[in-house]
Amino acid sequence: MRVSSAFDPPAGPARSVLCVGAAVLDTLFRVRSLPTGQGKILPYDMLQVAEGMASSAAFAVARLGGDASLWGAVGDDATGDRIIAELSESGIDTSGMVRVAGARSAVSTILVDDQGERLIVPFYDAGLHDTVKPVTKQELSAFDAVLVDVRWPKLALRTLSAAVEAGKPAILDGDVAGEGVIEMLAPAASHIVFSQPAAERLTGTAEPVRAVGLLKRNFEHAFISVTAGENGCFWFDDATGEIFHLAAPKVRTVDTLAAGDIFHGAFALAIAEGLPIVETMRLSSMAAALKCQVFGGRIGAPARAEVCDALRKWNVG
Repeated sequence: MRVSSAFDPPAGPARSVLCVGAAVLDTLFRVRSLPTGQGKILPYDMLQVAEGMASSAAFAVARLGGDASLWGAVGDDATGDRIIAELSESGIDTSGMVRVAGARSAVSTILVDDQGERLIVPFYDAGLHDTVKPVTKQELSAFDAVLVDVRWPKLALRTLSAAVEAGKPAILDGDVAGEGVIEMLAPAASHIVFSQPAAERLTGTAEPVRAVGLLKRNFEHAFISVTAGENGCFWFDDATGEIFHLAAPKVRTVDTLAAGDIFHGAFALAIAEGLPIVETMRLSSMAAALKCQVFGGRIGAPARAEVCDALRKWNVG
């Protein structure tokens, strides 16, 4: 019998998280090393998987025992059919997905090397995210938390604003985005988890502690965190005014693709479940670390029991 854990889901119905943003068909190639110039490179493994920032986060929510819904856009093409079918089969409610007539679904080619690092070449049709439906607080009252990425900024902004109006956590995946996108979305978010590249781009510093301080100064209304891969995560503690650091779990890294998205999905579900922030960061960090041990992007997202078991054994220094 498995021992209960402080990281187990709370009693009652599963918490519901709405994820808004990217839905992409990725083609992944495993290579010994990433290319440094022109020429031909021969992969030794490959797979195709429907994912993307919001889609992978939604999958993490489902794997961790939450109810996951996805709002994204695909074209009226065979690729769009496949994206929606795969995500639906993965336990995600895709009834809110939009089919855009005349647009091509998003695709990307990704190289993953033997150190787990990757090179990504994405393509998004310019017309894919032109149309934005209205979003009301009544519509969002059915969810316990909302997570948006930066790939559909207009819809993300409407969703964040309606979530705050509905009294729900409004979480922004603060990844690298086009000019002015973060500055547009951040004021509407209650929680912002930045990637280190995005934080560095916004603050001009590669030092995560300093970046967290500068970001908190700019967006003082929100919870602020920066994820730094193998260097762990950093966040501003609003109760003490201090910046905390959590080291990353030590794992054998096979594939870092979607690790940040898994972190965000776990974070959103933990916030929806009312987990204290330290436990939220530990759960999210472990889910992302375990994912890195599996090739295949988001398909490496761990189940809740696997994360809880790993957390019991994790000695945080």
